[in-house]
Amino acid sequence: MSAIVLRPAAPADAPLLLSLIRALADYEKLTHEVVATEDALREHLFGARPYAEALIAEHDGEAAGFALFFHNYSTFLAQPGLYLEDLFVKPEHRGRGIGKRLLIELARLATERGCGRFEWTVLDWNEPAIRFYESLGAELKREWIINRVSGAALRALAGRE
Repeated sequence: MSAIVLRPAAPADAPLLLSLIRALADYEKLTHEVVATEDALREHLFGARPYAEALIAEHDGEAAGFALFFHNYSTFLAQPGLYLEDLFVKPEHRGRGIGKRLLIELARLATERGCGRFEWTVLDWNEPAIRFYESLGAELKREWIINRVSGAALRALAGRE
């Protein structure tokens, strides 16, 4: 029987996390958008003010995937929530329950931390992921549209350009 271990990421995992983020971006055909660095990950996940957390999944001692998450807040519930930014399992490790184990652990953390909900997004073309999430009881909120302001548009909105 193969061993799956989940553990919190540590500062020394920054190179591993960056490689997994790049693998995820490659899978999503978004490699051109990755500007993350090891130093930025160390600062933002483990620095004086951590903005996010990550779990590393290992299969038989080898890094197999990760989940990166942070807290948000629901005004309607007046409770914190847990938001999953990224979940990725390397293709050669899929089908072993690693993704499900990561989601279960995040749900456990959310309930332990008093969160009212656990949310994430999925690309509309990723049918295998959509079916997987629905099988776990996730409700797709197709009426919600993500809004994003970044780069020059963010700086302009902030009055900095």
